[in-house]
Amino acid sequence: MKKIIPFRKLTLEFYRKDALKVAQSILGKILVRQSGDLILSGKIVEVEAYKGNIDKAAHTFGGKTKRNEVMFEEGGLLYVYFTYGMHYCSNVVTGPSGEGQAVLLRGIEPISGIETMAFNRFGKNTINEKENINLTNGPAKICKAFGLDKTWNGAKLVSDNFFIIDQPDIPSALIVTTTRIGIKKSVNLPWRFYIKNNSFVSKK
Repeated sequence: MKKIIPFRKLTLEFYRKDALKVAQSILGKILVRQSGDLILSGKIVEVEAYKGNIDKAAHTFGGKTKRNEVMFEEGGLLYVYFTYGMHYCSNVVTGPSGEGQAVLLRGIEPISGIETMAFNRFGKNTINEKENINLTNGPAKICKAFGLDKTWNGAKLVSDNFFIIDQPDIPSALIVTTTRIGIKKSVNLPWRFYIKNNSFVSKK
């Protein structure tokens, strides 16, 4: 696989801001998992913000537990949780320690390692156009394609094998803001953001 060089990782300072700011700023950045010469990467095109102090839909709203303790750490970690008894979802922990904030990764546009992602998702290396669009257009799909499970919970986002590459900010005119998907509480908060007209957004 061709390496993405040169590049600059997002710093811890980037993650240690309010979840709503990080959610919009992280659009267009590139998520990377690498192992030797194998590089899985994709552009972040859709996210949702969660803030436990005021957000009943956040896992941290009711306080710290064994399940959500990573979300209470200082920004710059990955929070991975298991849901519906079958899926993993991944979040970027944000803000200062103790606040329970994170940004859910909802949609990614694949860049490299697509054959490996396809095998992880569909059990085959060659996929058609429709399967390519569906490869990482959802939080559970992202985890499966990138091979992320509970063992990645708490992973540092500035490590050598897992990180996010800085890219130019997406202009505000190209960012769509909506309410979040698949929740039953705090449903009116407009905390979902995605890149306008991108084919890899989970739901428009």
